[in-house]
Amino acid sequence: MPPTAIKICGLSTPETIAAAAGAGATHIGMVHVPPSPRHLPLDEAAALRAHVPEGVKTVLLLANADIETTAKAIGAVRPDVVQFHGSETPEWTGLVRDKLGIEVWKALGVRDAKTLKKSRRFEGRVDRLLFDAPAKALPGGNGEAFDWQLLVDFDHRIPWGLAGGLTAENVAAGLAATGAELVDTSSGVESAPGVKDIAKIEAFCAAVRACEA
Repeated sequence: MPPTAIKICGLSTPETIAAAAGAGATHIGMVHVPPSPRHLPLDEAAALRAHVPEGVKTVLLLANADIETTAKAIGAVRPDVVQFHGSETPEWTGLVRDKLGIEVWKALGVRDAKTLKKSRRFEGRVDRLLFDAPAKALPGGNGEAFDWQLLVDFDHRIPWGLAGGLTAENVAAGLAATGAELVDTSSGVESAPGVKDIAKIEAFCAAVRACEA
């Protein structure tokens, strides 16, 4: 099996990008969602993009952005992946994927088994699904997990990842329970909302790699 992919989301400084990449993260996430404490204006996100090392993918997170905002954001930041974290439809994600030729992810808040069944609507319209805790005031980054047992024995037809409340302390349990091929953390590696902690980033990545040893 290939190594577990690791996404550290909500990064906002060259130092935390370097720390994530150095610790083994395969993806770094930048958030362009104004209500979020991790929100980056597009000029800042574009400047930070230059600090992402070759071989590490940049993921730009958007939520319920209109056509103009989406196109402007992708054009400014030039991410490897755009991750939609709102109420975007399969038709919308498929349109962006096909017209812009960019890798597209969709985050889904998992409330129950029905959510998983509905996720099949995105087959052929996204490159990856992220199963996350249900949205609250913010679409993600709330530091809460969902019932991982819902994913046990689910027939995944789309590449996927596990998100929602993951930390260095519980990611091994999450991987053991679900067999996720990618894990995604944001608040789980912070000392305060929007403030990434380099030691926590390193510990999270080390915990994932220890599961593979």
